[in-house]
Amino acid sequence: MSFMSEFKDFAVKGNVVDMAVGIIIGAAFGKIIASFVKDIIMPPIGVLVGGVDFSQLGYVLQEAQGDIASVSINYGMFIQSVVDFLIVALAIFMAVKVMNSLKKKAEEAPSAPPAPSNEEVLLGEIRDLLKK
Repeated sequence: MSFMSEFKDFAVKGNVVDMAVGIIIGAAFGKIIASFVKDIIMPPIGVLVGGVDFSQLGYVLQEAQGDIASVSINYGMFIQSVVDFLIVALAIFMAVKVMNSLKKKAEEAPSAPPAPSNEEVLLGEIRDLLKK
């Protein structure tokens, strides 16, 4: 089997396409969560702690001098990233929990045995008559 045919078999499988769709949706979901944290969650938290804008929090290591930009540790952005992560982790945890509970319900509910066919019913009746 040639390299190209092996690659074609790999790329055409449904799992690869599903994974690609999941990655694209995940990236979009990450942007939504980042915006949610930055624009919705952090401003009220900043007001509650005294009007602080978390994105501007940082510790300046070296002031700007001429053409050289200042060097700083932006711990406010880090706090926002941690909140982003926690929200994404919570959302993924909840989705997995729902999927696992649905899977468990499907496994617990055994399907009823199928009704016997007409032939089986007739054969059973004949057997019962022969026993008499």
